[in-house]
Amino acid sequence: MKIQQLLYHDKSWQIIMHPDEFDRMQCQLVLAFGEPSLITDTSVFNYLERSYPEAHIILSSTSGEIIHNDVLDNSVVVTAIQFSNTVIHCAKTNIKKHKSSCEVGRYLMQQLQQNDLNAAFIISDGTFINGSDLVAGFNDINTQRIPVSGGLAGDGTRFTKTYVGLNQLPEEGTVVAIGFYGPQLKVNHGSFGGWDEFGPPRTITHSDKNILYEIDGKNALELYKEYLGPYSEELPGSAMLFPLSIKEPGCDKALVRTILSINDQDRCMVFAGNMPIGSQVRLMKANFNKLIDGSTTAARDTIDPLHTKPELAILISCIGRKLIMRERTEEEVHAVNEIFGAATCTTGFYSYGEISPFSASNQCQLHNQTMTITTFTEL
Repeated sequence: MKIQQLLYHDKSWQIIMHPDEFDRMQCQLVLAFGEPSLITDTSVFNYLERSYPEAHIILSSTSGEIIHNDVLDNSVVVTAIQFSNTVIHCAKTNIKKHKSSCEVGRYLMQQLQQNDLNAAFIISDGTFINGSDLVAGFNDINTQRIPVSGGLAGDGTRFTKTYVGLNQLPEEGTVVAIGFYGPQLKVNHGSFGGWDEFGPPRTITHSDKNILYEIDGKNALELYKEYLGPYSEELPGSAMLFPLSIKEPGCDKALVRTILSINDQDRCMVFAGNMPIGSQVRLMKANFNKLIDGSTTAARDTIDPLHTKPELAILISCIGRKLIMRERTEEEVHAVNEIFGAATCTTGFYSYGEISPFSASNQCQLHNQTMTITTFTEL
């Protein structure tokens, strides 16, 4: 595997990494993550199309771009990959063509299915797509338990429009899936939140997909406000500081769920992922050192003791973590790179949802407020 990295900032292109043996004419895959107004700029896409004429070019809007140790805004970070022994196929669709996000997941997984499918990576619209249903669709068709990871596009802190594209200008509602084929590619995953749980475990008794109404038979919004105390006066902004952990029925590990909005009129809360009835929930609060340590844990979980450090690491972390950590945001990226070392090329973005298995043997899950890492190494 040979990797070239570029940065577009202040209307100019800069080469960040360019190994002598990289041949742009042999490049198969280009990942471009950028600020919405830049990633949808025709001149940016045309430049990439000219630079890598044989490659699949995947573009996604973000809430912040990651390249090496830097977390940037108002830029486009580009990672061009030339595989030696791996074949890739890409598929895309738009939510407008399907009845549900679950159907989108099923359709894309069907497009990738081949006997030698090794792993899949998803870049999805982050506003029209229900991330929980999307991964459920992938899991329905993924009978061989191929590892699936990725993330939902971002729109800074606006939460208005997100864009994803495959070999054309990005559009709203688009979901792209990349399939990696052949036994020579080693793909690993890691994910970790690092939040502190507090308060007693409680059970969801009334919900509708991602809308939460009752916990333990009591109004969930009133209970949430009671626990927040003085922070309840700062809702909905303070909700980023206090997500919920959720352990779905039959699952022994908890996910983190971000609260997107508070509906005082209907006395409910809207989350960034589904909140199934019967799930166990607990309140969570930010602990800066544990959030950063969580990124370290995610990185360590990707390292295979039988092989060298990965060649490429794609980091997808949550906009909520970025908003909370502020000037300390880069510390979680630094923590990851301290584990991998200089030999690993790092890229990624801040998202509206992260997709990753808990482990290599599990199906993919939608995460919020979590650092997720996918690593690639050709053997």
